[in-house]
Amino acid sequence: MTAADADAPLDRALVEEATKKSGLVWVRGTGPARALWHVWFDGAAYLVGDGPGEQPFPPGLTDGATVEVTVRSKDKGGRLVAWTAAVTEPAPRSEEWEAAVGELRTKRLNAPDAERMPERWARECRVLRLTPGEVRTRLPDGSLAAAPLPTHATTRRPVPAGLPRLLKRGRKG
Repeated sequence: MTAADADAPLDRALVEEATKKSGLVWVRGTGPARALWHVWFDGAAYLVGDGPGEQPFPPGLTDGATVEVTVRSKDKGGRLVAWTAAVTEPAPRSEEWEAAVGELRTKRLNAPDAERMPERWARECRVLRLTPGEVRTRLPDGSLAAAPLPTHATTRRPVPAGLPRLLKRGRKG
């Protein structure tokens, strides 16, 4: 038995616990990594996305691909562990798909159509299973910081015209 064989159960436990507790994982396919929300279920991370109103998947996140997953600490935000994952896409409405969607549905926040969400996901989105492979316990020395990906989302808008007057009026009292 080699040292790597002895560490394998500990590595798997680290992947499972870190991924369960983290709200986001960073997934890199063929392009830049993207932060994705997920659920840990049945020994794998499940994702839903690539449809209207859902998270976009990074390029290369397709059935049969191998991707790199980096898990961050929920409290500090730093990298805990990185692992390779085999990507599979369960057929919509299959037994595996239904079980995964049951878990994903409970974690999906702010859904506009909570009751009809599984039907929409079957029709318009993709549900993926990321099964852990090789665990990389040695993390890179550098920061791996990258420029943010382009997005249509924004939080900046012009200040409403009446806001300065409202703020000034509030100070008089």
